[in-house]
Amino acid sequence: MTTKILIAEDEPLMRERLLHQLEKLWPEAEIVHQAENGNDAWDSFLEFQPELVFLDIRMPGMSGVEVAKKIGTAAHIIFITAYDQYAVQAFNAGAVDYLLKPVEEDRLSLAIDRVKQKMAVPVPDLSEVLKGLGLSHLQPKTEKMKWIKASVGKQIKLIDIDEVLFFQSDTKYTRVVLADYEALIRTPLKDLLDGLDDQKFWQIHRSTVVNTKAIAAAERVDAERMQVLIKGRHEKLMVSRNFTYLFRE
Repeated sequence: MTTKILIAEDEPLMRERLLHQLEKLWPEAEIVHQAENGNDAWDSFLEFQPELVFLDIRMPGMSGVEVAKKIGTAAHIIFITAYDQYAVQAFNAGAVDYLLKPVEEDRLSLAIDRVKQKMAVPVPDLSEVLKGLGLSHLQPKTEKMKWIKASVGKQIKLIDIDEVLFFQSDTKYTRVVLADYEALIRTPLKDLLDGLDDQKFWQIHRSTVVNTKAIAAAERVDAERMQVLIKGRHEKLMVSRNFTYLFRE
């Protein structure tokens, strides 16, 4: 019997990557829909009645946790998250599975094996697990930032976000690098990510986020490592192994 799967992930690159991985690792499964936000996920669940749902915890509209509460015991749930500080603790008990972004193929394969085993038994009641998570830290994603305030010498500049070539963590600060000058902000890189448009800004390393328009080329350093060349700059920014998929043909 074919297993029907719903994917709910608001980041297009992550969604596409997960889709390709599932097609490779579980070709007999049927991807019935790809939802871009929590409300779409719930509507799609009602329409397609999948047996398995991949839910991003943080999405516009309803969060993945809110959608999971509505689904209840009607389907198996695998959560997707970039925030392991609570996901690992909440789901490690085995009630549901979780995948950390970017999703690694071997970890997804393990999750598939686990859920196939669970398909033979009733779906567990996740209400207590989900209740323990709470929702205070899972507010809908905010509108993408257009400007940023940054220190340049004695001045505070208002910088158009589209003019930024890349952001890079630098001890207690984040470097904001533009074509003709640099600035510093106190906002940690991880806190900037939610406000950045992931179609324009790619995280290529845990300490680096780059404007896609500023990328001149990506080149291999060796069999496992890559680096990005920036237009008009001499820097070569390292790409960590977890993000090399962004530059695959």
